[in-house]
Amino acid sequence: MSPSTPTKVIFGRGTWAETRRLADILRQETVGGALLLAAAVAAMIWANSPWSPAYDALREYTVGPVALHLNLPLGVWAADGLLAIFFFVAGLELKREFVAGDLREPRRAVVPIAAATGGVIIPALIYLAVNHADATAARGWAIPTATDIAFALAVLAVIGRDLPSALRTFLLTLAVVDDLIAIAIIALFYTQSLHPLPLAAALIPLAAFGVLVQRRHRSPWLLLPLAAATWALVHASGIHATVAGVLLAFTVPVRSRPGGDAHGEHDPGLAGHFEHRLRPISAGIAVPIFALLSAGVTIGGLTGLTDALTSGVAIGITAGLVVGKTIGVLVATVLVARFTAAKLDEDLAWTDILGLSILAGIGFTVSLLIGELSFGLGTEADSHAKIAVLTGSVVAAVLAAAVLRARARVYRRIAEAEQIDTDADGIPDVYATSPVPTADR
Repeated sequence: MSPSTPTKVIFGRGTWAETRRLADILRQETVGGALLLAAAVAAMIWANSPWSPAYDALREYTVGPVALHLNLPLGVWAADGLLAIFFFVAGLELKREFVAGDLREPRRAVVPIAAATGGVIIPALIYLAVNHADATAARGWAIPTATDIAFALAVLAVIGRDLPSALRTFLLTLAVVDDLIAIAIIALFYTQSLHPLPLAAALIPLAAFGVLVQRRHRSPWLLLPLAAATWALVHASGIHATVAGVLLAFTVPVRSRPGGDAHGEHDPGLAGHFEHRLRPISAGIAVPIFALLSAGVTIGGLTGLTDALTSGVAIGITAGLVVGKTIGVLVATVLVARFTAAKLDEDLAWTDILGLSILAGIGFTVSLLIGELSFGLGTEADSHAKIAVLTGSVVAAVLAAAVLRARARVYRRIAEAEQIDTDADGIPDVYATSPVPTADR
């Protein structure tokens, strides 16, 4: 090679612009949902291939400091560790909604909050109705209560480009409240043994983390060790370690400081800053790796698939996701709109809410996590639960896509009609008659 020949670096360090571009791509709902789906499909193929022993060995491979009792299998690290990042981002979004978003106004928040609550209660009741005679199976009652925000928003982003923006806001608010309820369920019902001393000790690094972020410190050298210590102590207490992510997120300030930051620029608030930085890590690394290490289940051919889908666990989960979520979200929304002063957004129609209610039946990340907590990783019931979560989510996505695509065509015709009825100077002709009947809305 001559001295003048440029040297090509394989997988070298990219430029800042390229890194930022990749992060922006990972912040898109469609990309996060696609990565999650790809990881789940890869896990299913790997677990049912001739190389399935390697998959099991990877999931059971232990790593971590033995002295701190953190020598854990990689599958547990994915569920307890990586998902803590997911729940930290969810907690930031949840706090932002309550402090500065739609949830701060009771009149606007009551409808999606009621919808999320109904979407938790009805699926749980349906699951228990199917499995009430089996005490072991009944432990999975919370599996169909969760809505996967990444998958649901990705589906809506693909099929709902012509739908009102209020529909995405409604789904986002519903999913955020759903995450809060799921976090409470995990903390209250899936803590097998509670050790008060580590839990009390966790308050020390948690408080120190809170003091630093309230003073607008952003240094990872200060914050990451405190976050890791909080996580480790919560894990040692017996409470699922992902709860630590939510607790840490709740300490982060949402509102910006008056007068901007130290450089005289607008301060978006630390919650927005951390969410912007960590969402690519959550969507591009944490959740896909969790799906890769959790979604792999050996089906055992057509007979095994039939046996799994006809088990009480699978029937309860599938019915809870597809039927229970639809009924719970839709009926709760109708009741609140009918008997309270809260009103549905004027840009939405009840058919839109029907499609959104079906879309809420996409339960994946948190549903898989609760399945593992309910039955134990790798058990037969856990395998049946995973197959049912995947099946129910796919059915809900297909049905929701059919309904919302039809609604998108209606809104597209309305937009085209309004464009036709617009004067040359850009002022809409309010007296023109739209070719789309009002009943279609």
